[in-house]
Amino acid sequence: MKWFVLYTKSKYERKVSEGLDSIGVTNYCPTYTTVKYYSDRKKKVEKPLLPSYVLVQIHERDREKVFTISGVVRYVFWLGKPAEVRPKEIEALKKNLNGVFEEVSISQINKGESYTIPSGPLQGKKGTVLEIEKKKVKLELESLGILVTLKLATV
Repeated sequence: MKWFVLYTKSKYERKVSEGLDSIGVTNYCPTYTTVKYYSDRKKKVEKPLLPSYVLVQIHERDREKVFTISGVVRYVFWLGKPAEVRPKEIEALKKNLNGVFEEVSISQINKGESYTIPSGPLQGKKGTVLEIEKKKVKLELESLGILVTLKLATV
């Protein structure tokens, strides 16, 4: 069995994961806990680490089975073949997703500089700053081949 990447409708990650569980397909929807601040309270909220994606472990011959679940759009392809994820990468995700993710606070950072994420699910990952906005920093993580946006904490 191999791990594949499913693309889902927006905000359907949990529904797809539950549906896959119900038909006996092993899946993983990595989530993290963040603290949302409201005017009168703060609340811990669980969010998907990979919005609109669910990882599934399934035999190649059974790949069509997932389309019986509402919210599944398609498999993600890489170089003309369904994208596969190595089991060690799944384990690394599971191991690193412990704790609560707080918004990061960055004092002095410039475009093009290297930056190491100090906390959260991607803690310790190094990336290059691509863009700086008022409350967001776009960071390219070459080791994972992804672009992340860090929301800056208001101090």
